[in-house]
Amino acid sequence: VIPEASLKMYEKSLERVKVFKFLGIYFDAKLSWAEHINKIVEKCQKVLNIMRCVSGVEWGASFSSLKTIYVALIRSVFDYGSASKNLWESDVEGMVWRDQQPVQGLTKEGEKTSYVLTECLKDSEPHGITLYVELACNGLFGAGNGSMIAAPDPNRKFTLQKAELVVFNRDVRELLTDFEMLVDIVKAQQFQWVKSWYPNLFSEIKQFVQKGQFIPVGGTWVEMDGNLPSGESMVRQFLHGQNFFKDEFAHYCKEFWLPDTFGYSAQLPQIMKGCGISRFLTQKISWNLVNTFPHNTFFWEGIDGTQVLTHFPPGNSYEMKGKVEDVSLINTVKNNKDKGRANHSGFLFGFGDGGGGPTQLMLDRLQRVRDTDCLPKVQMSSPDVLFSQLESDSSLLCTWVGELFLELHNGTYTTQAKIKLGNRQCEALLHDVEVASCLALCKTDSFKYPACKLQELWRLLLLNQFHDVIPGSCIEMVVEDALKYYDEICTTGSRLLLAACESLGSTPGKGAGSSMAVLNTLPWERTEVILLPAEDAQTRLALVKVPSVGVAQVTETAEPKDSWVPFVIQVDGTIMMENGLLKAKIDQTGRLMSLLLLQTNRETIFEGCLGNQFTLFDDVPLYWDAWDVMDYHLQTRKPVIEVIEPAKVVRSGTHQGSVSFLLSISGKSTIRQEIVLDACCPYVKFNTQVDWEESHKFLKVEFPVQVRSPNATYEIQFGHLQRPTHRNTSWDWARFEVWGHKWADLSEHGFGVALLNDSKYGYSIHENIMTLSLLRAPKAPDANADMGHHNFTYALMPHTGPFQDALVIQYAYNLNFPLHVFHGVISEPWSAFSVNSPAVILETVKQVPIHEMSVTSSNRFCPLCSAQTLCDLLERPDSIIPVSKTTSGISLTFKPFQIRSLLLIIK
Repeated sequence: VIPEASLKMYEKSLERVKVFKFLGIYFDAKLSWAEHINKIVEKCQKVLNIMRCVSGVEWGASFSSLKTIYVALIRSVFDYGSASKNLWESDVEGMVWRDQQPVQGLTKEGEKTSYVLTECLKDSEPHGITLYVELACNGLFGAGNGSMIAAPDPNRKFTLQKAELVVFNRDVRELLTDFEMLVDIVKAQQFQWVKSWYPNLFSEIKQFVQKGQFIPVGGTWVEMDGNLPSGESMVRQFLHGQNFFKDEFAHYCKEFWLPDTFGYSAQLPQIMKGCGISRFLTQKISWNLVNTFPHNTFFWEGIDGTQVLTHFPPGNSYEMKGKVEDVSLINTVKNNKDKGRANHSGFLFGFGDGGGGPTQLMLDRLQRVRDTDCLPKVQMSSPDVLFSQLESDSSLLCTWVGELFLELHNGTYTTQAKIKLGNRQCEALLHDVEVASCLALCKTDSFKYPACKLQELWRLLLLNQFHDVIPGSCIEMVVEDALKYYDEICTTGSRLLLAACESLGSTPGKGAGSSMAVLNTLPWERTEVILLPAEDAQTRLALVKVPSVGVAQVTETAEPKDSWVPFVIQVDGTIMMENGLLKAKIDQTGRLMSLLLLQTNRETIFEGCLGNQFTLFDDVPLYWDAWDVMDYHLQTRKPVIEVIEPAKVVRSGTHQGSVSFLLSISGKSTIRQEIVLDACCPYVKFNTQVDWEESHKFLKVEFPVQVRSPNATYEIQFGHLQRPTHRNTSWDWARFEVWGHKWADLSEHGFGVALLNDSKYGYSIHENIMTLSLLRAPKAPDANADMGHHNFTYALMPHTGPFQDALVIQYAYNLNFPLHVFHGVISEPWSAFSVNSPAVILETVKQVPIHEMSVTSSNRFCPLCSAQTLCDLLERPDSIIPVSKTTSGISLTFKPFQIRSLLLIIK
């Protein structure tokens, strides 16, 4: 087979047809294409005879207006009894519309430059046709100039190079043998969009699914990020995705198909298995910058011991083209690190990154090499067939335990801080709405659970967890949309939460307008300082005690002795404050000179060092600006020490003490912070505001602590894992910047320090220095990434003993799930659920469509239910395993990091 000769024969098979007219380009900035196709067609007809264009026409506006629609009108007249095609070549993406239906995409970069008008024209069929080509103002990778990750250029112009009608020479065409083609899509969200906007096209897709030529894979709502979504968010990704696939295509996905994301949590195997999936495919770990991953086919074991069969296609790509000269076929054999243990592997071909899928030329290439000497045998197959073959010969496969850490793109833990903040806040809000609504459902017969609205809000949140949105590696317009969705979730969610809270208590009587109640959505009793709605300019604080997953009245009582937070200002301007648990010493720049754990008189801050030290780094990656932070940035550390306003006492006395200060980062950026110590609270809070106008800089905060340990612990989804604090090996060094969720902890025997936060995901704990990543300033693909005002909170918590016994996990939840104050009268404190072991977290309480309520990861409950059964994470009952109920509640046993779900029927 000579590929060059094949291509020449293909080119000779095209005969130009002269009876073809390209009639013009028309655009309307007011009409939506999908909604107003008829109006566009009507308007276009009026300009057919007055607009004339030739190849080389340019148009612009780029991404400046999403409402701009460009329509190219093509009228073709042909008299050939053979296959006819429209050849179209421009540097933008397009969509062919025929008979007012979308029929095919066009993209030069994706080699989709033709549309088949007819396979064989009959005399009885019309010999003329008018097509409409919807044109975007972007190419396959956006509208930037000079780089695929460049920010959109509003002045970029796009050109039409070719608009022709051609006929294939049938004799030559028959040399290019076609064969059955399998296509897959992995996102339920994409199907939902097609179903809503193009119902006829969706009906065709369902027909191809039934034929086995269109394969829904993946099982999740979107191709989510594998690190940053919470455990419950990951479960909802599968719950919404799998239910959609079941409802629309009559089956659940068996494979988790996530080829392009920036690392994979060690809790994913258990979540997959709980959602009916035991197979996993990706290729992204081949992008490792430092170490080569040792396997292609193996069992991946999560932190609880759950295993899933995993395959990394050894071609190391999700968009191979089938070219022998590109050695993608040869590499599929050469790179296979499990030869002898696994004799089959996947070959993912087509235009995957940016979309477009396979081309006819790729299919032809693979057909020619199906059984060719010196090349691997190629068989068109499906994911199910591939994994079935791997499963049948899996006895010798190796096992990889723990996370699949990508040694690249670790800047995505920090980029676009407002998206990270919105994600964390909305995850907490939807959790609280579900809990409060379930409690209201139990307390009030008239309360209606907002199931439909919650589904809408969850799907907006899940959409924002796409692997280029929540990581921050998206263009500015996507950021604007994402923040708008977060605002919608917050506005609607807050309204739903208030309605549920008000149903939990009686309305205050006349003259009792100050009657306030508090809701606690977490499964342990909480004693905390809260801010009450101000009746005048004076801020009011109260120390409240609220039962587990319950409500209580705010009572005005005599202040207990332990609610006092005194201050001492020393001669040199340093400030000391304590709350009976901690004693902090703060210098004029807001740095911690000392943090004493009073119970043991143990110092937290390392001798001669200062905690809460802001540091600035130069942050210039090799290429992937928003994605990467390189290890060499660590050599550019610069402390932020320029004081604009020195530390001063803001509040002291009852319930709370606080100190504020203002620092200059540069001539354009500042940090204003309030250090807060609450009564009865074992951690110091740092409420932070940053005005950030930097370019290629990285802002962090450091805490050098009096702890020595070879490993630090980081929270992940439904659990935690350890990573080294040293850099002995290349695998250790590659983890110079890692991800975690609400907390990270560094402990030695008898003592440790936890670093908590409300919206950050990037950490670095090297030797004894605990570092939290705060803000980046990349310039591509969003030229304005992270610019502007930011609010966030982090906290430092020294403790005795292991972090589990010190309740670090619970206090990190407290920081992220604040108590909710509302107007209402609660006759006596009421708790709906409680857990008798601090090692178990009641993560979620929600209503399910068929049953009354589902409770995830719980141990014991108050006797509200009349029936109960275990279920999987898709909320399908499992009656095989019995549930033991006693007079005091329900008894469950747990293995380490195990997730368990219960279906309860409420009385």
